[in-house]
Amino acid sequence: MNFRAFFLSVCCPLLGISTLIAEEVDYTRDVRPILSGRCFKCHGPDPETREAGLRLDEAIASRAELDSGERAVVPGDIEASQLLTRITTSDDSLRMPPADQGPALTPQEIETLKRWLESGAKYDKHWSFVAPKLPELPDVSNPDWCRNDIDRFILNKLDSQKLKPSPEADRSTLIRRLSLDLTGLPPSPEEIKQFINDTSPQAYERLVDRLLASPAYGERLARIWLDLARYADSAGYADDPPRVIWKYRDWVIDAINEDMPIDQFTIEQLAGDLLPNPTEEQLIATAFHRNTMTNSEGGTDDEEFRSAAVVDRVNTTMQVWMGLTMACAQCHTHKYDPITHEEYFNVYAILNQTEDADKRDESPLLNLWTPELEEQKASLQAKIDGLKTDLEKLQQISAKEEPTLKLADGPIQARFVRIDLPGKTEFLSLAEVQVFSENEQVAVGKKATQSSTGYNGTANLAVDGNTDGDFFESKSTTHTNRDASPWWEVDLGATYQIDRISVWNRNDSPNIGKRLDDFRVVLLDEKRNPTWAKSKLKSNKQETEVHVPDSTQKLADDERAAIAEYLGANSPEVAKLKKQITATETQLKNIKPVTVPIMRALPEEKHRKTHIHVRGNFLDLGPEVSAGLLKEFHRSESSNPDRLDFAKWLIDPQNPLSARVFANRYWEILFGIGLVETSEDFGMQGDYPSHPELLDWLAIQLKNNGWSRKQFLKLIVMSATYRQSSAVDAELVARDPKNRLLARGPRFRLSAEMIRDQALSISGLLSRKMHGPSVNPPRPKLGLRAAFGGSTDWETSKGEDKFRRGIYTTWRRSLPYPSMDAFDAPSREVCTVRRIRTNTPLQALVTLNDPVYIEAAQALAGRILSEGGATQDEQLTYGFLLCTARQPTEQELNVLRSTFESLREKYTNEIESAQKLKVIGSRETEKTPVEIQASWTVLSNVLLNLDETLTNR
Repeated sequence: MNFRAFFLSVCCPLLGISTLIAEEVDYTRDVRPILSGRCFKCHGPDPETREAGLRLDEAIASRAELDSGERAVVPGDIEASQLLTRITTSDDSLRMPPADQGPALTPQEIETLKRWLESGAKYDKHWSFVAPKLPELPDVSNPDWCRNDIDRFILNKLDSQKLKPSPEADRSTLIRRLSLDLTGLPPSPEEIKQFINDTSPQAYERLVDRLLASPAYGERLARIWLDLARYADSAGYADDPPRVIWKYRDWVIDAINEDMPIDQFTIEQLAGDLLPNPTEEQLIATAFHRNTMTNSEGGTDDEEFRSAAVVDRVNTTMQVWMGLTMACAQCHTHKYDPITHEEYFNVYAILNQTEDADKRDESPLLNLWTPELEEQKASLQAKIDGLKTDLEKLQQISAKEEPTLKLADGPIQARFVRIDLPGKTEFLSLAEVQVFSENEQVAVGKKATQSSTGYNGTANLAVDGNTDGDFFESKSTTHTNRDASPWWEVDLGATYQIDRISVWNRNDSPNIGKRLDDFRVVLLDEKRNPTWAKSKLKSNKQETEVHVPDSTQKLADDERAAIAEYLGANSPEVAKLKKQITATETQLKNIKPVTVPIMRALPEEKHRKTHIHVRGNFLDLGPEVSAGLLKEFHRSESSNPDRLDFAKWLIDPQNPLSARVFANRYWEILFGIGLVETSEDFGMQGDYPSHPELLDWLAIQLKNNGWSRKQFLKLIVMSATYRQSSAVDAELVARDPKNRLLARGPRFRLSAEMIRDQALSISGLLSRKMHGPSVNPPRPKLGLRAAFGGSTDWETSKGEDKFRRGIYTTWRRSLPYPSMDAFDAPSREVCTVRRIRTNTPLQALVTLNDPVYIEAAQALAGRILSEGGATQDEQLTYGFLLCTARQPTEQELNVLRSTFESLREKYTNEIESAQKLKVIGSRETEKTPVEIQASWTVLSNVLLNLDETLTNR
């Protein structure tokens, strides 16, 4: 027996899959991961940290003669290859890697390198850096099993490992799997029944097409993109103030629902503002890179955090579109991938030319008048116009009543003297107002008020005894803002017989002095009834003297008319209308457009110079660099690329990574794990694909089908691979614990948002309302405060907003929504390519005790009682169907019966506790005995917590 073959077949783990049949050593798949993980740190691309002049990431360099006269790699000669000598020596002073750099290589790793050296030490370019080529479809043992070409790649691999695919899942499993994968929501009982009863060959495809056309599809896929875009409703850092950017979230949902091609999706987000005559929607799309954090804390260096935002944009762009850990080149040349420190700042220079900075105002902003806001404005304006028409009619009626005829005979007396500009929108500015009673000036030093105060021209300056009208020199002149019908008034403190009033105007400019033209003087008694008035007074000189008749019997017609006009404008009915108009105008004024931060390019003359940041320090600037892209990859058409050139470069057909990255991402959505498990890293430190030829084929299909997500997802879900049952035996789990070979269907826990959305959907509480500002569903009040901000608690939204999908939940970076945080939702401070699933006791505590899940259980109980049928068994079956999309077995039904009976017995003796668990439902269901209601609520909570409910299987 060949011992080496036996050793490899039994002991060598291949791609994390135990006891698989051995294959020929492949440099990219088998050797490079060892060299990259154990050697490249000191013997890789970075010349700054390279030891002993040895470079192992390139063929020619690895074979070069060393200072010792020996060579690290001698193809075909393991005895002469110092690489093998140094990794196998027992001398710790010579062993590689050194003890302080990590453990020695394993026997399997040593054997792999030995076989590689024996076979000629062939180097290949890293698999993901080579453009994908359309592979030939492989031969398979059972072509009839294959529903499309995806299945040929999967079955070929299974054949090589002497495994068989699993049978197709039953229909109830398939509709639930599809519904959760494509919409993030479970199917309704009606949808399940319809699909199960539809026996036509096209039934499955019709279901797929219906789900892809659902608005919920866009919400489901958008959640994944928002992780990548690090979307949040707050600005981050210690203060973490609110940020209004929800229009970007809605843009993503709509773009996905409309199946915007990924290449266009890319261009609009990275450079929508650089397109010819960009639309509002294309500008909103650029908010992708305005999701970076902003530090508004006092005393911080704005340039430091502006630079940090540009760094984040570089790292995020390259990771989202190319699956590269670009951040590793921020401080030095990448230790593993072909990205130099200078190239990092070539890309930085592209993204360094936008207007935004680390400012609290989030500028530049796009103001958006949504249809809802336009409707509100139009409604309020129509109301104002109607009120003004009513006011005009009322004033005309009041003026005709000649109220001056009711004045008592005698001298004209007043306590208040009022100066105004009726019907004009103007500034009112007075140097002095003198009021004479029996030739005595009675206004000096009295209390004065005015409609508003502008430019520090307070009302008391007109009764300070200073008649100098030079506003700038004397600083003794009143000044209002530009008001509608502005006024000034003095309270004389007592009632006086008024002889005359002298009004002193400004004199620092003739034009400014004309503002007082057509002013009016009104005298008012203690009850503020007018006793005399005079309108349309001229101010063509510094002082205007106005004489008051000595008796009401001597009032002139124009004075009577002025009183009538004043009364008409100030009657209780008129005052009420004016108050309504003012309130409505305030409402109209307070309607503000929705804002969204956007990207805007700096004009060329204001372009910033970009320098290398030595060791990543923005204060330690190295040589100046120009805009550019990574030289190891395809060329850009521009020698001085901007963001638009960058976007086109990312989705260029020659780009070896972008299509692979997107294809892998969508595979991961459906199978829980990508063909490349490390979807965040397609570089040399990332995993090798489980099915490299399939990944290339999928990448080419994605591009050839116009970058359509819907077509691509349909291609996958139509495959026999996707439709397999996820049931598994112990032997298959032992051989393939992560299901990398795909001998069974996908099975994984739902995401944080889907767990909550499903509970609300099953219970009947879920609101399907789309778009709009983020909402605040119930959450525990923690009584905490952000380090430099306000309370971390929030006011719970009202009505249906409490029950909207998780994608609309307010996302505060410093305090993510707790129940979703427990299920691995990120803070979104940075880009999250892959959520790592965890299993913790806290998760069960959330779904058993969180107020949202308790309320969902109460509503589910109400739904079971009102919709589930007349008998207890029918109701138990219905509740189980709602949660799992299938009928319970007899054994499961027995468990539910006994559980319900034990609960009923418990709450019959604990009525007070039962009162807290009453169902949410119709009046009829609420008439059910309280101990029965409580029993159904707790049983519903159990159903919502079943592993089968929380798992996509």
